[in-house]
Parts: sequence; C-alpha cells; structure tokens
Amino acid sequence: MSHHWGYSEHNGPAHWYKEFPIANGERQSPVDIDPKTAQYDPALQPLSIHYGEAISKKILNNGHSFNLEFDDSQDCAVLKGGPLDSTYRLRQFHFHWGSSDGQGSEHTVNKTRYAAELHLVHWNTKYGDFEKAVQHPDGLAVLGIFLKIGPATKGLQDVLDALQSIKTKGKSAAFTNFDPRCLLPGNLDYWTYPGSLTTPPLLECVTWIVLKEPITVSSDQMSQFRRLNFNKEGEPDEPMVDNWRPVQPLKNRKIKASFK
Repeated sequence: MSHHWGYSEHNGPAHWYKEFPIANGERQSPVDIDPKTAQYDPALQPLSIHYGEAISKKILNNGHSFNLEFDDSQDCAVLKGGPLDSTYRLRQFHFHWGSSDGQGSEHTVNKTRYAAELHLVHWNTKYGDFEKAVQHPDGLAVLGIFLKIGPATKGLQDVLDALQSIKTKGKSAAFTNFDPRCLLPGNLDYWTYPGSLTTPPLLECVTWIVLKEPITVSSDQMSQFRRLNFNKEGEPDEPMVDNWRPVQPLKNRKIKASFK
C-alpha cells in the first residue's frame, strides 16, 4: 500500500479516502466539541496519569510531524482511569500546528481552533503490543491537549530546542530524560468520545480524551515548530505547517464530559 499522503493540495486530507476508504467511516477524528451538547457523565472516573518513570528515547521527523518516542516495553508511563477499563502505555507524543498562531489544532471547541494540539498516544496493554492494539476498537487512548498563545511553557522549550537537529524528514536524534508531566495542564477535566487516528491509516481504534484546559505556548515557540520541513534533506524546502486534519462528522456518536 502506498503511503504518499500529506497535507498539500495534491495529497492532503481531501484525498486520503482514495487509499484509505475508512476515511468516510462511522467514527472518524477529529471532531468539533460543542460544550453545550456534550453530556456530563457522572460514571466517568478522574484520569490517572503516571508519567514519573517515563523513559524518553528519541525524537524523529517523520515527514508529517515529529514524534518524541518512549520506551513502552514496560509500565514506565501509563494512563488509566477516565473512560478506560485497562492500562495504556505511553508510546509517543506529537503535535499538530498551523501556519499562523490561531490555526493549528485538529479538534475544535465551538468551531474555534487553537494554536496547536498535542497528542499523547497510548496503547492498551491487554493486547500485548502496539501493532496488535491498533486492530481493536479500544486499542489506543490518545490524550489531546490544546495549546493557546500565552506565556512560554518551559518544559516545551526542551523539545523545541531539539528540532534544529531533525529539520528534515527521516532525521532523528537521541532525546533522553524528558518528563512529559511538564506538558500537562493543572486541571484534568476532559471530554471523551470513540474515534480514530487523525492520520492515515485512520484506524477506528482510539478512545479520545481531550482536556478542557489548554497549556500555553508563546508566539516565538510556535515559530520554532514552523522551522521544520516536510521534505527530505536535499529536496525543495516545504515548511511543515498546517499538518492538521479538518473536523469529521460526529454521526451517531456522543461526546461525554467528566465535568458539569
């Protein structure tokens, strides 16, 4: 199967369905979150995020975003609680961002887009490994965190400083001793719904947990995201911007809220 997808006019989200028909499926992501119609569910548990022993390994430009990858061979960094019935291990996180400060998140709230969106990707340990997990409707749990323009987030700067060594597609660098807790907001109230990966192969295997409270990012920090390139070294420069998928129809799904 060819994977020549991207975010430009000729291979962007409007074309993905040709190679990945599930793009028109019943539980595609992202979606617009309407706080007025999201249903408070008193049965939802608080989130239990245990990142204290996270072992970061490397940072990689994959030509669509950059991934910060973690050791997921044991329960070093896990997500439990909330809408989840199992333990989910942190595998990687990445961001989606725009070409301008207000236009980069994938999920929207009341049709409003944030500057960027952080996705912390976890897989369900009951399936044994990531590749098996993505074949199941409850295989992944992705924690979505909005970024809004404001004061610089100190922990985020450590990540941004590493981007200069992975400017082009395929480049990676060792990245150790990073504690992802510095990217969490103080309030862990969330919305949740059943959805999909927001990049091909768009598998419908994700329990989405989108935090209500954003973290802040400065305009200067956002400009550092935009210094990355989609292209490989030696190819014409193609700045990595607007690497987000538009919102998809909610269809028969309900968005639940952990808060009133």
